[in-house]
Amino acid sequence: MIVEPKIRGFICTRAHPEGCAQHVAEWIHYIRQQSPISSGPKKVLIIGASTGFGLASRIAAAFGARADTIGVFFEKPAIAESDRTASAGWYNSAAFEKAAHAAGLYAKSINGDAFSDAIKKQVFDLIQRDWHGKVDLVIYSIAAPRRQHPVTGELSNSVLKPIGQTYRNKTVDIMSGQVTDITIAPATEKEIADTIAVMGGEDWAMWIDALLQADLLAPGAVTLAFTYLGPVMTHPIYRQGTIGKAKEHLEATAKELHKEIAAAIGGCALISVNKALVTQASAAIPVVPLYISLLYKAMKEKRLHEGCIEQMYRLLAERLYQKDQHIPVDSDGRIRIDDWEMREDIQTIIAERWQQVCSDNLEQLADLKGYRAEFYQLFGFHVAGIDYTQDVNIQVPIPSILE
Repeated sequence: MIVEPKIRGFICTRAHPEGCAQHVAEWIHYIRQQSPISSGPKKVLIIGASTGFGLASRIAAAFGARADTIGVFFEKPAIAESDRTASAGWYNSAAFEKAAHAAGLYAKSINGDAFSDAIKKQVFDLIQRDWHGKVDLVIYSIAAPRRQHPVTGELSNSVLKPIGQTYRNKTVDIMSGQVTDITIAPATEKEIADTIAVMGGEDWAMWIDALLQADLLAPGAVTLAFTYLGPVMTHPIYRQGTIGKAKEHLEATAKELHKEIAAAIGGCALISVNKALVTQASAAIPVVPLYISLLYKAMKEKRLHEGCIEQMYRLLAERLYQKDQHIPVDSDGRIRIDDWEMREDIQTIIAERWQQVCSDNLEQLADLKGYRAEFYQLFGFHVAGIDYTQDVNIQVPIPSILE
C-alpha cells in the first residue's frame, strides 16, 4: 500500500516501514563514522529500546562498542488485510535487528508491557539462556502514558500539568505554525501521584532489584536512566510540574540504587540529563515544541546542534566509557549531556527570542521547519531517499521477536 502520514494531535497514527528503516540506517552510519567505543559495554539491556534515546543508545552500544543487545519495548505490528501500519518503534526495531545480524551482532527483542512481572521474567530467562546471566549495562528509557502496577493491579495515567497554580504561556501548533497562548489548570494530588507512579523510579528499581536477586548483573555493572532539566521558562510545566515530580523521584531512586549496586557488585546507578529533542514524548508537552524550535535555531546558528544519536554516542564514548574510566558528573551526581543546550550564550538568545516570537515572525526566530521534519521522521516520513509514492509492504517482521 501507499503509506501517507496521518496526524492526530501530537502523534502520527501511521508509520512508513522503509522510511523508518532508512532513518535507522542513517543513525547506524553516523555511529560507524565515529571512533569505536573500545572500552564500552558488551552485554546491554535496553528497557524502552524502540524509539528516541532508547533506540539511539542501542545503536550506539551495538555499532560503537560491538555490544550484544536485548531490547524491551511495547510496539504494535501491522494488522493483516488492513491499512493499519505497524508502529514506528516496530519498524525501527526490525531495521535495527536486520542490520545488527548482518554485522554479526547479537540482537534480540521482547515485545510487551515492561511494567509487568511476566515480561521481566521473560527477559531474565533470555539473559540466563543466551548470556549465561551477566549484563554490564542496563538503560532504562521508558516514556509511557500509563502503568498497571504489577503487585496491586492499580492503573495509573500520567498527566502533563503544573502544580499549585494555573500555568499560562506561549505554545505553537507545529503543523499550522500558529503561536498562541495556552492555559493549563493545576494537577490534583491524585494526578501528581499517578504521574510519579508511571514515570518515576519505582519500576526501574523493580528491574534492578530483580536483576540483582537473580544474579544477572556483571561485577561493576552500570544502570542509567534519563531526565531533563531545561531553562526557567519551561520549569512550571516541566521541572516544577507533574513530570518534574516524577523525574525527582527517578533521580532519588538513582541514588538509592547506586548504594545498593555499589555494595552488591561494585557498580553504579546514574542519571543522564539529556538535551531537549523532538521525540514522541516531548511532542506531547505544551510549550516545549516552541522552546525546541527556538533552541534548534540557536544551536544550528552556533553549529552545536545534536540529535538523539549524537547525544547517545557522546554519552557512551565521552562520559560512561572514557579511557580513564572517570565519569564526570555535576554536584548532584548527574551526567550532563545537556551542556551545550544550557550554555549561557544559547539560553540568552532563546530568552530574547521567546519574548518576541509570534506567528508572524516564527520562521525568522525559530526552526519550525527543522522541528516539523524531525517530527515526521520519527514515523518514517520526510526521510531523504524514500519515494513515498510507491507501494510498500507494511507487514515487516522483527527477526527475533519474543512476545
